Amino acid sequence: MTQEQICMAITIVAYLLIVLGIGVWFARKNNTVDDFYLGGRKLGPFVTAMSAEASDMSSWLLMGLPGVAYLTGLADAVWTAIGLAIGTYINWLVVAKRLRNYSVKTNSITIPEFFSNRFREDKKILMALAALIIIIFFVPYTASGFAACGKLFGTIFGVEYHVAMVVSAVIIVGYTCVGGFLAASTTDLIQSIIMTIALFIVFGFGIANAGGFDAVIKNAQSLPGYFSLTETYNAETNTSSPYGFITIISTLAWGLGYFGMPHILLRFMAIEDSKKLKMSRRVATIWVVISLAVGVLIGVIGLGMVSANALEPLSDPETVIMQIANLLGQNGVLAALIAGLILAGILASTMSTSDSQMLAASSGVSENIIGGLFGIKTSQKTSMLIARITLLVIAAVAVIIAWDKDSSVFMIVSFAWAGFGATFGPVVLASLFWKRVNKWGALAGMISGGVMVFVWKYLIRPLGDVWNIYELLPAFIVACIAIVVVSLLTKAPSKEIVDEFEAVKKMN
Repeated sequence: MTQEQICMAITIVAYLLIVLGIGVWFARKNNTVDDFYLGGRKLGPFVTAMSAEASDMSSWLLMGLPGVAYLTGLADAVWTAIGLAIGTYINWLVVAKRLRNYSVKTNSITIPEFFSNRFREDKKILMALAALIIIIFFVPYTASGFAACGKLFGTIFGVEYHVAMVVSAVIIVGYTCVGGFLAASTTDLIQSIIMTIALFIVFGFGIANAGGFDAVIKNAQSLPGYFSLTETYNAETNTSSPYGFITIISTLAWGLGYFGMPHILLRFMAIEDSKKLKMSRRVATIWVVISLAVGVLIGVIGLGMVSANALEPLSDPETVIMQIANLLGQNGVLAALIAGLILAGILASTMSTSDSQMLAASSGVSENIIGGLFGIKTSQKTSMLIARITLLVIAAVAVIIAWDKDSSVFMIVSFAWAGFGATFGPVVLASLFWKRVNKWGALAGMISGGVMVFVWKYLIRPLGDVWNIYELLPAFIVACIAIVVVSLLTKAPSKEIVDEFEAVKKMN
């Protein structure tokens, strides 16, 4: 390893030791399963906001989004970012407070448990189905995070992929398994700060090496369709193609996914005081808008650096931030340490999502299937042990899935996002805002949304033209229709359920 690589490695190792230390510190605070999975509902407004957004964005913010902008121009990246920004704000504005109050009222610490308790479902079918959906979509999602870490260390330091991937997985599992939700949320706060610092350092250094902001904009404007929101750029042919209205609506539909993301919804449930969610909403929205904007611009800046011969053309556009960090690290010890901080930011963005996903999947098995569906009663100590063992098993399966170093890290992300958005999103909204919805409507919405994601993705979308719509949008609509129709055709909820709904409504 070169001196610069050693300096970068020192920064990353220091970061990893910090997050492990946080896990050990919060281990003392986990006395119950409620503490482990929901932090005892003790999160402050700032930690709630930043941990929710850090666990949401993942390495997609530092790798995927800049890569899309670098390769195809503004249209796809900007419309996706707009959809996500709008979805973030509406989710905090509409869902957060009511879900927090409703989950307290129903004594629920997980999303599947909330569904069952909300509808007084004795057989726990809703709970088990929701837990199964979480496992189906989160285990491979977690695997993609492990793979991203492996590829990061392999690309920068030449470490063998499997060694790097397993070590990264052990670190993530370590602080999550020991510290639980509080550790994950606190490290997410730190990770969001590191991600922000990384974005702005790359932004400034990139502009300086591309010849200034004017040069970056001039280069982007010189490429056909690159600087347009209604056209997309094709680098292979140096031509543009239309980015039509249907495609724009389809891309904006990414925002619908927020209503069904378990690891984000759990943050709403965990805040210490629902009145503080207003501050959380403002912090989260501002951070998301700024971060997404900078992420898109970094892709444009990266291409400007290539045009200025400051950077070699990228075979993989998603490594643009890594390559800029490498370039920065060649300017002495201090620059190398700063470059290490940027790489730690990429690692942080992956870890902040993986820890939340493992907690959600673990709770699905230990709390909602073992304890809920099968009704196995255990002591608090045994429940904690089951929770940690479940998390370890899930992580082991994720490592196996990620073992192929040629596997795509991000291919499954959009599909998993659609899956959660369509299966949980409509049910969450109906549960919170429509008192006539019943358990049969919720079950129909969950099943129809999940099935339509697969049907649209693999049978309808390949037809192209007007059918080339992101599967989340049609699946979300189908699930909403199913909830309304089935609820109206079946028995209305009991007076007890309706009274509870009205009581929560008054709390908001």
